[in-house]
Amino acid sequence: MPKFFTEKNLINENTLEIRGEEALHISEVLRIKPGEEITVGDGDENDYVCKTVSVKKSEILCDIIEKKKNENEPNVKITLFQALPKGDKMELVIQKCIEIGVVEIVPIDTRNSMVKLKGKEEKKIARWNKTALSAAKQCRRGIIPEVKPLMSFKDAADIAVEKFDGALMPYECERVNSIKTFAKGFKGKSLAIFIGSEGGFDQSEVNYALSKGISTVTMGKRILRTEAAGLAASVIILYEAGDLS
Repeated sequence: MPKFFTEKNLINENTLEIRGEEALHISEVLRIKPGEEITVGDGDENDYVCKTVSVKKSEILCDIIEKKKNENEPNVKITLFQALPKGDKMELVIQKCIEIGVVEIVPIDTRNSMVKLKGKEEKKIARWNKTALSAAKQCRRGIIPEVKPLMSFKDAADIAVEKFDGALMPYECERVNSIKTFAKGFKGKSLAIFIGSEGGFDQSEVNYALSKGISTVTMGKRILRTEAAGLAASVIILYEAGDLS
């Protein structure tokens, strides 16, 4: 049964509506007909099993058959602070990390980032959020993880230590603290993970992170590409938290 999302203000006691691009996708791409069943999420961890009543390009009207709590959200809420990578790698990062359970992605501008958005930020963020929506639907998430506006590394580090229960930074020069040890000892509910670009983090950024209390960790003998590091780190954390067992 395909999964879609709608706004909470379009949900009533017995019916709901789907509008905009989601409605267009249902009617024109999937060609779902009246009488077919679909699942609709409200973005707040509630799912509605529905039967389509009216299918139009601009609006889908559904009867609600059943409301149930979505059980697919992880116990540890991971926010990925991802340094801007080259090419289309950010699309891959967003897609796969959301599929695995990351709840939020924040692109960050770092000293070694070779990509600068230069006036293209709004367009890029909008595109990345479409990727996030698609990934959330594919893996039947209870929320639509958001891709936030671009942030400086310093601002991101400050926010991470103020608003999260913990923060870590995979770092190729770390030799003592392993991400496995960190994961086993982490008892919080929210975690910030910092991933560098192709050139890694500048030493000044590492020093600032350490000064703020962000933990540098090693992920083993092999150095991962930027598009793989965030996914691998998230998998380890969620596995140790029991979300992937």
